[in-house]
Amino acid sequence: MPNAQALLEKIEALPPERIAEVEDFVDFLSAKLRRTAALDRLLAVVPALEAAGAEQLTEDDIAAELAATRAARRTRDGSADRS
Repeated sequence: MPNAQALLEKIEALPPERIAEVEDFVDFLSAKLRRTAALDRLLAVVPALEAAGAEQLTEDDIAAELAATRAARRTRDGSADRS
């Protein structure tokens, strides 16, 4: 197991701009873990959907859903900025 204290000491010895880079990298790794966990949860329901006879989505269906979700998010985020 990595020694967290030794890692902290190494980070603390860095100049501030490098510490910011380390923080960005840690944020990237955390986001990657969250995305992987979300994908795993999503894939875990596939057998239940198949057993229930749910219709499979095509790539076009998925692309349309993504586009609609992103558009809704942009609208929501844009509205929040104007308040």
